Order: sequence, then structure tokens, then C-alpha cells
Amino acid sequence: MNIAIRNPVASRQPQAPRQPEGSVQVELDPTLKIGTAKVFAVYGKGGIGKSTTSSNLSVAFSKLGKRVLQIGCDPKHDSTFTLTKRLAPTVIDALEAVQFHSEELRIEDFVAEGYNGVMCVEAGGPPAGTGCGGYVVGQTVKLLKEHHLLEDTDVVIFDVLGDVVCGGFASPLQHADQALIVTANDFDSIFAMNRIVAAIHAKSKNYNVRLGGVIANRSAKTDEIDRFNAAVGLERIAHFPDLDVVRRSRLKKSTLFEMEPTPELVAVTDEYMRLAAHLWAGGKPLAALPMKDRDLFEFLGFD
Repeated sequence: MNIAIRNPVASRQPQAPRQPEGSVQVELDPTLKIGTAKVFAVYGKGGIGKSTTSSNLSVAFSKLGKRVLQIGCDPKHDSTFTLTKRLAPTVIDALEAVQFHSEELRIEDFVAEGYNGVMCVEAGGPPAGTGCGGYVVGQTVKLLKEHHLLEDTDVVIFDVLGDVVCGGFASPLQHADQALIVTANDFDSIFAMNRIVAAIHAKSKNYNVRLGGVIANRSAKTDEIDRFNAAVGLERIAHFPDLDVVRRSRLKKSTLFEMEPTPELVAVTDEYMRLAAHLWAGGKPLAALPMKDRDLFEFLGFD
């Protein structure tokens, strides 16, 4: 596999203090910056289709001629398998293999090349109950910078786990320019979206991240999404209906761009291309204000 663009050698830097046994806690470095790439963090409730959206959006960017890096931030490490056709090794596994001496790692130990040249990284996570996913996201960005991969990247997409209170949720916001929210046209998805808006609104006081828009997914209609967006100051920037071809693409371990084209599928891939072009052009940041939970409860669910 030929991923290394500059044949870099990782710098030997002092190792961070070891964590207490059985605990991996979050240690965010406020000076750690990605660089000149456009960085998007994809959010949404669990199971809403963030990985499907992220992977196909990565391909769309690559088809625009951009150099793309996708970072999966869920301990399940299944963000990029439609791109790589396998469960890629995780950063945390690679670090554990060398007893956290990151200078001993090679690029191919934690980066896999996927469809159409998309570079894929799975951050992974600490064992259940032992610590914070935010630590792993921070270590992932640090490794990528040490190996100079971010210098040769135009677009970085963080595919973020759905837990709003987790450090693994918050850590990508330190690096992202825009946060994108994937939602369906139903009560639970919109309720979760409102909580995500609240979290991003809070983090934007300390970081440069802003809301970039809402992606409607797995929905025939978008009326409830649009009504909520109008009420809080959001904007729908793409719509992907609930199609069986999406389910089949996951079973085939393929992106939608690799499936046998049909008019139905072409409409979806065209929408991904349109979305990628819109995001690359730099849509306006949205200053949305979330509702209180009880207000949203009363707002939703009435025809």
C-alpha cells in the first residue's frame, strides 16, 4: 500500500505521563491544530446513518479532486469499512502494540487507503468502562501531524459517535470548521439533533467550530425537520431518502458510488456530489439556538 506522500519519520517527543491502570482519560492539547484542510465533523443520534453519510461524502469530495481523510471516532471502528472493505486497525490498537511509543509506528499501522484514494483512520477507543474516547481522538490527530499526513490533505471528515455527553463527541469540535448534523424526519432524531445543537453552541464559545447545516437521511419527507430548522435557525443542505440500495451497499461493503447505477441511485450520488461542492464552496455558518427540552417536546408531533 502506497499511502505515504512524503516518506516522513515521526518525531521523537517526550511521552505523556502514563495513565493509571484501567483508565484512559481525555487530555486535549489546545495547541494541536489540523492546518489548512477544511474539516467537517458529522453528528447525529446513534444509528441515523452517520458512517454511510460520511463515507459517501468522502468519495464525493475525492471525485471533486480533493485529497480526503476520514476519521472514525466510534469505538466500534466501523466508520470506513465500505471504503476499505475491511475493519481497519485502530489507532488505539496500534499504540498499545508499541506500548504507546508513537515514534515506532509506521503510517500503514493506522492508516488504510480506501476507494478512490480516500485515506481512512479508525480512532477506536479504550476498553469499555476504562476511559474517554476524547483521548483517542486527540492521539489520532497528534499521530497524523507527526507523520505529516495532514499537510497533504484538503478535506478531513470526522465521523463522530452519537453520545452527546462523551469526550469522544466533544473532541472533534476542537478541530472542525463546521459541524454537520444527520437526522431523520421523526421525533427521536430531531430531539437528539436539538441536544447536539446545544452542545455545539456551547463549544463554539471556545472553539472556531460552527454549524454548517442539516442532512436529512432515511426520510421520504422533511417537513418536521424543516419546521424545526426554521424555529432554531438551521438549514437543510441535503436530503437522502430511505432507499433499499443504501442497505444493500452496506451489506456489500461498498459505497454508493460503487453500486450498479440505476436512476434512483444516480439521484442519490448526484446529491452527494452537490453537497460536497456546496461544502467546499464554504456555506455560511449558522448561529442556531437550541430549544429547551420541554419546549421542543411541545413543538414536535402536531400535524
